[in-house]
Amino acid sequence: MPDHSGRAGSPTMSLPVVGTSSPAAPRRGGLGRTLTARAVLVTCAVALVSVLVTAIVAVPLAIRGAERRDQEALAAQARLAAEVLRTRLDRGRSADEERLIQQLRNQDIDAYLIRRGAIDRPGLPPRVVQRIGQGRNVSVRSVVNGERALVEGRALPNGNGVVLSRSSANGLWARVLLSLWLPLLAGLAAGVVAGLLLARRLARPIRVAATAAARLRAGDRAVRVPVESPDEVADLAEALNGLAGALATSEGRQREFLLSVSHELRTPLTAIRGYAEALADGVLGADDTVDTGRTMLAEAQHLDRLIGDLLALARLEAADFPLEPVPVDLTQLAVDAEPTWSGRCAAVGVPFRLETPGQPVPAYTDPGRIRQVLDGLLENALRVVPPGSPVVLAVRAGAGPASGGELEVRDGGPGFTDDDLAVAFERGALHQRYRGVRKVGSGLGLALAAGLVRRLGGEIAAGHAPEGGAAFTVRLPGDPYLARTSA
Repeated sequence: MPDHSGRAGSPTMSLPVVGTSSPAAPRRGGLGRTLTARAVLVTCAVALVSVLVTAIVAVPLAIRGAERRDQEALAAQARLAAEVLRTRLDRGRSADEERLIQQLRNQDIDAYLIRRGAIDRPGLPPRVVQRIGQGRNVSVRSVVNGERALVEGRALPNGNGVVLSRSSANGLWARVLLSLWLPLLAGLAAGVVAGLLLARRLARPIRVAATAAARLRAGDRAVRVPVESPDEVADLAEALNGLAGALATSEGRQREFLLSVSHELRTPLTAIRGYAEALADGVLGADDTVDTGRTMLAEAQHLDRLIGDLLALARLEAADFPLEPVPVDLTQLAVDAEPTWSGRCAAVGVPFRLETPGQPVPAYTDPGRIRQVLDGLLENALRVVPPGSPVVLAVRAGAGPASGGELEVRDGGPGFTDDDLAVAFERGALHQRYRGVRKVGSGLGLALAAGLVRRLGGEIAAGHAPEGGAAFTVRLPGDPYLARTSA
């Protein structure tokens, strides 16, 4: 058979892991163009927003806490001043009072003295003076001399009292911000550092993958990427490793295929050249001319078939590959092929048998292309089957009138192993294995047949025949018109 050839395995090699010394892919400059820069910018923005939100929430809380502490400190000083002046307010203005008031002013505290319900100087709200005159203590935030202030008043006997006030806006914001700027700045710096570390962690596997891809593009098929977490990075590494392995296998098979094809081309060319040189040198006599011509013609036909197979395979995947599917009777197609192949088989002592259901088997396909597939499969069988062993062409109908049918070619030849069946339709996959063991063709016939069947919407399978050799089954789709009418 043309494809009774072997698949040579891909060479085993020790594949290195991508390291830091690998050539890096070219980088594009510009701020924010790299993943690292963008991750750092994003984390910095998140950290800045977090700091601002924290400041918006924390500063008012800190101010209220500071005001509460100032209020408590002012209340303590008011109690102390009241104890000091308890017995002195009824005696009039004294030097002790002046010293106390001056000490309080040095602490940015205004002191107001109330004697028998009368304040010594204006500035306090009347309601504060009134409450002290009534013998009640005061602890409020109020406006004193046009400024918002903390007010603490302590009532003494006989309508006397001491009131202290401190501006709540006087340096409070500065003190709060001074106490908070360092933690906020530390949080921002921590966000920047975390962003940089995260960006480096995220970008490193991508840089390694980019380096591996660049090496693959340069032709290094031994490159492998270490598989590591997270899952997305592991998936990327496994995909690149799978791609590298597939490329290595594909290129290995391609090299083996080209070597096989070059050998097949050289064989008929060598024969033709040898006989042509013999004719040119006059070595062959007149009696040998006819046999020489037949030999050269047979080798030229072999060469023409090989070149035709190569061209057909090259065009098979093209969008403009000519296909003309029409309704076809597979039974009639097999009957038409019988005279040709029964004669060829009889000439070499091989019985040919046709098996049909005795009725039409409709399918929707290109009859010329399917006849090409049949001829290739039958030629494969005839090439390897020994005299006396059969070649069978069978036709089977599908489950319904619109389900298509099957064509099967079986033989009593040496057949395939289970390993052969798995790669039977790959180009040259069996050629190397069986070259020199049995008669082989170009190594392209089965690949071409499989490609044609797939382009026609069918399926092809290889298996073991009951006659002892190989069996090839071609399943073809039914007529879509019959499918619509039967529905």
